[in-house]
Amino acid sequence: MAKRTLDAFFKPSTTAPKRAKTDLIESNTATAISTPETDNIPVEDTKPPSQHPSYPIPIAQLPSHIEVGLGHATPAKPPREINNQPHLDLLHFQPYIPRPTANELFKFLRRELPFYRVQYTARRGDIETQINTPRWTTVFGVDETSTFIQEQDNDPNSLVLLETKTRTPTPKTKYQCTPRPIPACLDLLRRQVEAANVNANADETPGYNFCLVNYYFSGDDSIAFHSDDERFLGPDPNIASLSLGGERDFLMKPKPSVPAGNANRTTGGCVPIAAHAISGPGGTSATRASCTVSGGTLKAVSSPGSRPAAAVPLQQIKMSLGSGDMVVMRGTTQSNWLHSIPKRKGKAVEATKGRINITFRRAVVPSGTNNYYHYNVGSGGMYRWDEVARKMVVQEKKA
Repeated sequence: MAKRTLDAFFKPSTTAPKRAKTDLIESNTATAISTPETDNIPVEDTKPPSQHPSYPIPIAQLPSHIEVGLGHATPAKPPREINNQPHLDLLHFQPYIPRPTANELFKFLRRELPFYRVQYTARRGDIETQINTPRWTTVFGVDETSTFIQEQDNDPNSLVLLETKTRTPTPKTKYQCTPRPIPACLDLLRRQVEAANVNANADETPGYNFCLVNYYFSGDDSIAFHSDDERFLGPDPNIASLSLGGERDFLMKPKPSVPAGNANRTTGGCVPIAAHAISGPGGTSATRASCTVSGGTLKAVSSPGSRPAAAVPLQQIKMSLGSGDMVVMRGTTQSNWLHSIPKRKGKAVEATKGRINITFRRAVVPSGTNNYYHYNVGSGGMYRWDEVARKMVVQEKKA
């Protein structure tokens, strides 16, 4: 079957007039017009929503046309491997989900998921700073020491949280925030993304148990350079990052060198670049050097008696991620590289488009669960997307 025919099949049927290309993903501007033809996905399913006491609202299951598109057309293209720089191991799917299906999934998740605008206090020394998260966030999942088990047969909504090893109820005092199971609409994605990439060092799937969702309203929303190298992710975490909606830039740059006395959060020491040998005459390996990344340059420290090694410049990476694209960061990437989504200015259309980013990851200890809910749900109000106002609107708490 030709790709164009396949893509067309996954799109919902509509009799609305054709729209301009720039209108395929709705603008978030206040003057945008909301019409039934452009905003409403056909009501074609009667599947009950995902429900759990930890959910603030029932979460709808995927409409059939999106579920079929995900099940039969992903990955849309094979990934491109990017591993031409030290400690960089990426898979780049361009796209992973066909654009029409990705755009419909974007609208569905933005409308159906609960979101939060988290505020928290950051302390550096004696100085406290109030941080307002520059995007909307939500999260689902629990670390591998606990697991959600279906209590009643044929009832996916009867999930209870048990200790993984003993299968006994998880103590209420174990977590500071109540963990939430991954709803069906996101769990399908989780399973498919797992199957699409294999751990860099072993023939096994990544075992994702967390799903983080970020919503960027416009080009003014961003995330600063950071790395997902927290100890609660374990060594060499595999993290899949899926983009839906408006196109945004994804930047990566090498970490600066870490002083010997300042332990790296994952590796516990100076960032090692030990996998690169220095070749001797005739191309044979003469000696293996230890290296660090410093100011964008790989500096090899030769062993006694070996020839001095030349510095190898490291290049910053910039990718334009469109709707349906996915980047998988594997191996020692998180220990040695930073990534960010900068603000987007100057492009009138793209700068006003919303974007959803979904990351799948695996937390190994309870501190990961506490961290993710603290910084992605928090204690503030819940927001829902308002199709008429064309913005996130805080929901009043039920009495």
